[in-house]
Amino acid sequence: MTNKKKHILLLASSPKSLVNFRGPLIRDLIASGHRVSVGAPDINQELREQLEEMGATVHETPLKRTGTGILADIYYGTVLKRIMARERPDIVLTYTIKPNIWGAFAASLLGISSVAMVTGLGYAFIENGSESFRRRFVRGVAQKLYRAATNRNRKVIFQNPDDPIDFVALGCLKDETKIAIINGSGVDLQHYARTPLPDAPVFLMIARLLRNKGVTEYGEAALRVLAKYPQARFLLTGPFDEGPDTVTRAELDHWVDGGLEYLGPSSDVRNVLAQARIFVLPSYREGTPRSVLEAMATGRTVITSDAPGCRETVKNGENGFLVPIQNVDALANAMEYAINHPEMISRMAEASWRLARDRYEVGAVNQTIMRHLGL
Repeated sequence: MTNKKKHILLLASSPKSLVNFRGPLIRDLIASGHRVSVGAPDINQELREQLEEMGATVHETPLKRTGTGILADIYYGTVLKRIMARERPDIVLTYTIKPNIWGAFAASLLGISSVAMVTGLGYAFIENGSESFRRRFVRGVAQKLYRAATNRNRKVIFQNPDDPIDFVALGCLKDETKIAIINGSGVDLQHYARTPLPDAPVFLMIARLLRNKGVTEYGEAALRVLAKYPQARFLLTGPFDEGPDTVTRAELDHWVDGGLEYLGPSSDVRNVLAQARIFVLPSYREGTPRSVLEAMATGRTVITSDAPGCRETVKNGENGFLVPIQNVDALANAMEYAINHPEMISRMAEASWRLARDRYEVGAVNQTIMRHLGL
């Protein structure tokens, strides 16, 4: 670690994530005396003001998050290179696929050190038996681009032990000495403080309405359980997504007609978490799911999938339950068990909070990231 103060350029694909997921990191970097610039697309005035109040310099970047047009991506990389040439950061820190790839290329052309954070392998890397030629093609291109990008990175940071193994196996990373692992994005235990558990069996899922998040399994399991336990409640909050994996409005309406309560997107999930007794995320794959960490910090039992990223957050039978991915039967059974064993759920909720405190506290995670950056 060096005492020299550095200029870090942090690049994201989602402007809100800079505040919601990386705000504590930005603050900790600035509190340590470093200069921070950030870049993302579609930064509105409110977000710009929040970031500037933290002390960050803000740059607009022309990124289409879900597009596959190579010309638009090359233009994005050209703008990144222009920003880097003007600002001359010491380190470029990126996360999510497009900033990771094009940020590495732009930094390399200027001789600037870059570090990528792989916060999950994402839709393009999740295989299924009926996938289209186009999806296979997109995955193949993404793998080749990622390999070229990580060849240029100084370090590649992952959020769970499964992702780097698969990343190397897919040919996305050649030099395994670049691998570093952190405990997700961390969670602010003061912001997401513990709240009392409701007595009623209330289940909650917070996610973008994507199939790979397990929204379909949650909706179908909710209908099964409600047919036997009408006193239970099933809450779902999160926005529709413009990506190819999105859940349809008709599917959501079917679940709502059966009793599921859709709350829409939420700008502050703490109020929603306070209503819930059990948090559910049957995702197919994550880096480390931030929504689960927030639920654990507020003291909630967790039902999640036995999948990369998710399985690290639950010790099965201690702070929740692990279920196989894409398995409505197993998910519904775990939900029924939670309804029928309320005293166990209360003990598991306490264990969740302790795990969040001991493994995922955001300050400790940020110190690890800063160490990997050489700060």
